[in-house]
Amino acid sequence: MAINQVNLSIPLQNVNGNRVISNQQTPFEAQKSFANTLKEAIDKVNDYQVQSDELTNKLIHGENVELHDVMIAAQKASITLNATVEIRNKVIEAYQEVMRMTV
Repeated sequence: MAINQVNLSIPLQNVNGNRVISNQQTPFEAQKSFANTLKEAIDKVNDYQVQSDELTNKLIHGENVELHDVMIAAQKASITLNATVEIRNKVIEAYQEVMRMTV
C-alpha cells in the first residue's frame, strides 16, 4: 500500500490514478467510489491475514518455509489489522462528535 504525498496544486486522483474533478461528481458516484475504496482496503487487510495463516500452517506442518517469512507475514497482518481498527475507531469517534453537535 503506497502513501502518496498530498499536493493541492494538482487535480484530485482516485485510487486507480484516473483524474477526477471533485465538483463534477454526483453524491451517488462519490458514495460508490468511497464504498469501492473501502472494500478494496478491507480486502487487502484480509489478504494479509490469509497469507499469514497459510504460511503459519505450512510452518506447523513442517513444509519448506522460512521462519523469517512467516514472522514478516504475521507482522504485516498484525500492523494492517491494527491500523484498520484505529481508523475505524477514529471514524466512530468523529461520527459521535457530529451527532453531539447542535443544529
